[in-house]
Amino acid sequence: MKTKILDINGKQGKEITLPKCFSGKVREDIVAKVLESKKIKQPYSPSPVAGKQHSASGLLKHHRKVWKSSYGRGMSRIPRKIMTRKGSQFNWVGAEVSNTRGGRRPHPPKVLGMITRLKINKKEQRIAIESALSATINEKYIVKKYSTLDKLKIEKLPFIVESKLATLKAKELISSLKKILGKNLFDLAIQKKSIRSGRGKLRGRKYKSNAGMLLVVGDDEKLKTTAFDVVNVKKLSINDLANGGVGRLTVYTENAIKNLENKFGEKKE
Repeated sequence: MKTKILDINGKQGKEITLPKCFSGKVREDIVAKVLESKKIKQPYSPSPVAGKQHSASGLLKHHRKVWKSSYGRGMSRIPRKIMTRKGSQFNWVGAEVSNTRGGRRPHPPKVLGMITRLKINKKEQRIAIESALSATINEKYIVKKYSTLDKLKIEKLPFIVESKLATLKAKELISSLKKILGKNLFDLAIQKKSIRSGRGKLRGRKYKSNAGMLLVVGDDEKLKTTAFDVVNVKKLSINDLANGGVGRLTVYTENAIKNLENKFGEKKE
């Protein structure tokens, strides 16, 4: 597949051939499977020794003629610690079990039960990343992901820009993207953060924001901005390209395309 590189003013320049990874079939089922495997739940649990840091000496016995026996006292056989004693007479306080003061929780969450990473074949991972890359240059999937683009024609797709874009200052960068993307896409490209309406503000999710555009830069390129996500092609993952579904609005620099070509093999006409 051939396309033209855009300059920083949005005008088409020289023609290049896209790498093979951009012309594959979009397998949304495999992408969804790989995305599921990338989900990580933060393990949490109480301390393994919580509720057991005491001097209780195990279950009491109800045997006769045993020192420290609870025989004939009407006492339950729970672990107890000795507060005071006089000879073989004890002032006991229950410990450790969950119905006692300072005892452990009966069935606390366990770290091992939260490590549920799914295993994915290498071939499936490659198919998923190539599917996500192909969807970023496919108008059908972009329109499907962004409902505000319904019945609108996306021009200049795919968005491959000369590497000079990565050297621009913040104000020039925003101005250049306006010319490259156009008004409708530029409104989607900039990340917006707003205060949530409703009860969610009280529950640790006060703010909500959109994903915005993704700019993929080459190995030797650096760009810092808070207006949208920037990722180096070496660290490009399925979560960057397809989190929430394939077809994310993505801009590539010329160097990033060359690096992807080296990473995924020969070109395909």
